[in-house]
Amino acid sequence: MSRIFVLCCNYFMLKFKPMKWDVVVIRLSFVALLAAVGYLLNPLSNTAHLNFAAGSQERRFISAILGILFAFFIIAFEMRARKASLRTLIGAAIGSILGIVGAYLIGMLITAQDINALGDMRTFLTIVLACFMGYVGLMVGAAKGDYLDLSALGGVFSDKNVKRDYKILDTSVIIDGRIADVAETGFVGGTLIIPNFILAELQQVADSADSSKRQRGRRGLDMLQRLRNNSKLDIQIVETDFPAVKEVDLKLIELGKQLDAVIVTNDFNLNKVSQLRGVQVLNINELANALKPVVLPGEAMRVFVLKEGKEYNQGVAYLDDGTMVVVDNARRLIGKTADIAVTSVLQTTAGKMIFGRLWEDKDEHHESTVGIHDSRSLGFKKATRELRQTTIIEELK
Repeated sequence: MSRIFVLCCNYFMLKFKPMKWDVVVIRLSFVALLAAVGYLLNPLSNTAHLNFAAGSQERRFISAILGILFAFFIIAFEMRARKASLRTLIGAAIGSILGIVGAYLIGMLITAQDINALGDMRTFLTIVLACFMGYVGLMVGAAKGDYLDLSALGGVFSDKNVKRDYKILDTSVIIDGRIADVAETGFVGGTLIIPNFILAELQQVADSADSSKRQRGRRGLDMLQRLRNNSKLDIQIVETDFPAVKEVDLKLIELGKQLDAVIVTNDFNLNKVSQLRGVQVLNINELANALKPVVLPGEAMRVFVLKEGKEYNQGVAYLDDGTMVVVDNARRLIGKTADIAVTSVLQTTAGKMIFGRLWEDKDEHHESTVGIHDSRSLGFKKATRELRQTTIIEELK
């Protein structure tokens, strides 16, 4: 018994090491109090089930150990209850009270029956019924506690100023995978909601006969598992469905209205429709574009020319975030690093594009060096360069 006590103490010390010392002292005092009460009162002194412990002193030690076990159970329950929300606690209390009242009424019916053949079975059934009804009431009340409207009670129970931060994940953003990286950095707060119909759509994509779709679906399931393995995130899977609505995007919008939640997506069309219907949207692509470095015309930049461009004598480079850089007269520098001067920056729906020329050529066509007779040729060259950039963008689209 002493070995079990030492193991239990070591487990709790390792498990709850970060606790404050005053809380530790209070809990250890509570454990010692229950142990002393069990030892002094000796509630097992008259039981006939401990034939192996005939002496009164042995039964006192057994009672003390039972008191310690009860103390550990109560402390574990208290620590779990501290993490629960007020709605969950109130729901659990109401559910357990209703369950005990129901068990008492049913127990009265059992006791009122004149069945002498049952004997001790009647007492056993009454106790089991009380435990069953109390447990079911506690669990069901705790599960349904979130549906309570505490603001109707007023006073300290009012939570009108408390707004739950819900974010609903779309299929596209789950498959994309960047939401997992953003969430791990701590920039995504609140509760991440994953509807059951989104899981069904992911499973359908993962079971598709098309290999590319099947790979995307499995990637989405892997991203979900990665999110759920992150202990810092609050992930909830809701089974709310809208049978009258067939489209998954419209179901997301209806769920966003119901929960007053934000939809996280990469779908451009869902973004626009949600905004028209009054549901807030977070677009991961817009976040990625906002985080790209700001580049102004005339700035210097060092890039690695990777391949040949679409137009004559052009080179193409890429920044670390994937932004394409088109460099004039850089075909001869493919596979090398070059210093360039930015000439223009174009923002498209697909992302940002940067156009530039080699740093040693940046002053060749400067307006200050152009005479009055060359102004027409300068305008022609500028118009040609703009047309070339537009052609490149159209080809990329």
